[in-house]
Amino acid sequence: MRLDQDVRTLTADLVDIASESGEEKALADEVEEALRRLPHLTVDRHGNNIVARTFLNRAERVVVAGHLDTVPIAGNVPSRVEGNRLIGCGGTDMKAGVAVQLKLALLENPNRDLTLVFYDLEEVEAARNGLGLLVREHPDWVRGDFAVLMEPTDGEIEGGCQGTVRAEILSTGVRAHSARSWLGVNAIHGAAKIMSRLADYTPREPVVDGLRYHEGLNAVLIRGGHAGNVIPDECVVTVNYRFAPDLTEEQAQNHIREVFDGFEVTIADSAPGARPGLENPVAAAFAEVVGGQPRAKVAWTDVARFSALGVPAVNYGPGDPAMAHKVDEYVELDKIVEAERVMIAWLT
Repeated sequence: MRLDQDVRTLTADLVDIASESGEEKALADEVEEALRRLPHLTVDRHGNNIVARTFLNRAERVVVAGHLDTVPIAGNVPSRVEGNRLIGCGGTDMKAGVAVQLKLALLENPNRDLTLVFYDLEEVEAARNGLGLLVREHPDWVRGDFAVLMEPTDGEIEGGCQGTVRAEILSTGVRAHSARSWLGVNAIHGAAKIMSRLADYTPREPVVDGLRYHEGLNAVLIRGGHAGNVIPDECVVTVNYRFAPDLTEEQAQNHIREVFDGFEVTIADSAPGARPGLENPVAAAFAEVVGGQPRAKVAWTDVARFSALGVPAVNYGPGDPAMAHKVDEYVELDKIVEAERVMIAWLT
């Protein structure tokens, strides 16, 4: 892999190396080999996770991170170019961002010390996430004063991220034969009260560090019943609460319990949000270079892992996030060039 080639060609090369989640080794090997050819970088590897750092005794250290894996290929590799679009699996999410990261590796004299993080298993369950592994096993590798996660944002800054809680709300009843339904209590009917509370719920829209987040509390799954002739004694509604980063996980979980007071609530999954941290001087300098108006990240991303380390972080990268995971996934070539220009301008 040649890092001195045009960033658009480099993106195509990355797309053409298949790296579905769990199958990142070939791409990780190529990335490691290319980085180890650069004497100004210190390169470490744990599994298929690679970290390259400068040690120039700068006043600040910034971390630029991106994942190597993609969702399953759907007949969209190798890549192809049509007009201003590079079409191929992972082009937007997020090999264009990784290509920009690799171009930054060529900077021998950046104005801040630079940490480049390339990690695996982002597109699968959080417990396997490579950045999470590095945060647990090698936190010193990924610490800094500020971090940029190069997830696709269409060239805009998206600050912080929402937290997420998934909870199961239990409606109970009494089982009986459906021919003698008066002898039982229908748990599915009882779930109507859960649905009513969701229908009447008004989500918050708090402003956090100058950015407005829009929360959501929604039913995402429902299960219940035994057979076509049985009154069900149990119905479970799974809800997902996407909460703004001014709340902790504990506060978000307690909010769900308050909303569904009187029902049994089981927390099934939870992840914290991350504040934007745009008041940080390093973040402010980055925002000035990017321009435009930063917006809130209305989703969960790995910036939360940096936040857990006390590192303010934003999402910024080429590619339209609406194209991620699509069969016809594409990234606009000029957006890749612009992202490279912005990142180099910031670091030089």
